[in-house]
Amino acid sequence: MSKAVVKYSVRLANHRTSVSLEPAFWQAIHDIANQQHIPVRQLVEQIDHQRLHQPTTNLSSALRVYVLLFYRDKLHQTGK
Repeated sequence: MSKAVVKYSVRLANHRTSVSLEPAFWQAIHDIANQQHIPVRQLVEQIDHQRLHQPTTNLSSALRVYVLLFYRDKLHQTGK
């Protein structure tokens, strides 16, 4: 698995932007979106909207934190 950061293009509110993420984080975003039965674009928009309350957080960082918290919460729910 490549550890390099890759730029991914996404469309938010009718404009294109890019995020720089490791492929594992981008795959996790896809997996979470699939699990929630929503498009990746919609999940990224939700995360982007949540981060507006923390303006110093860039979108790439917000996506990484979201993935981390998502899987941490899953671990706590299963009691592991």
